Amino acid sequence: MTLHRLNPGPRMSQAVCIGDIAFLAGQVPDDLTADIGEQTRQVLTKIDAVVETLGAAKGDIASVQVWLSDMADFQGMNAVWDDWVDGEAPPARATGGLALARPGMKVEMIAVVALGRTK
Repeated sequence: MTLHRLNPGPRMSQAVCIGDIAFLAGQVPDDLTADIGEQTRQVLTKIDAVVETLGAAKGDIASVQVWLSDMADFQGMNAVWDDWVDGEAPPARATGGLALARPGMKVEMIAVVALGRTK
């Protein structure tokens, strides 16, 4: 089976597709001074952009891993998530807390997307 890499760089690709499944790299916010709501919006906007580039739609997102630097931000992240998520086709999701790569980063998300379904 052939791998297709979206925007490969020296360290990682934005996504890697294997057949009809795309594995997105972790999406992170740009503004590390923003609150959890704004950082979550930034990350979800990036996920939307990658999904669209892959020719898929929000309803094609199969799963999302959400990583928070502070689990106290769970409700704030969920408030933005609930406005964003496709209520008719919500992905499987897991949320965990851990130290993220850069100071100020409050959230990172990793998604798996089904391709070839959306017309």
